[in-house]
Amino acid sequence: MVSQSSKGVDLRLHCQDARGNDVNLSFYKDKVLLIVNVTSQCGLTNSNYTELSQIYEKYKNQGLEILAFPCNQFGAQEPGTNEEILEFACARFKAECPIFGNVDVNGENAAPLYKFLKSSKGGLFGDNIK
Repeated sequence: MVSQSSKGVDLRLHCQDARGNDVNLSFYKDKVLLIVNVTSQCGLTNSNYTELSQIYEKYKNQGLEILAFPCNQFGAQEPGTNEEILEFACARFKAECPIFGNVDVNGENAAPLYKFLKSSKGGLFGDNIK
């Protein structure tokens, strides 16, 4: 049987944070998760990071965790190394939410978390993240 939270995330999954540490999603067992792919060079980067920080600050004490996954698959807007991405998010936006390593969210090399999420519920236009 798959170990899942009430929201359906497979808690056996492991991800690497931007520092290269292995993170088991069971750490977030009793949390509400907002899993988002982020970039540093998108025209919406400033507003996205600012709004994510505001949401996290407002709801983190009520059980919200935002898991930020950098992704370079959308117009090559996240070309940096994990260290550069972490420095960017923390220095520029004072990001407090966990920043994970740069991942693919689509295709054969998609991160296991994104493969799981997409297999759980396909979108109207297929299961690729747009």
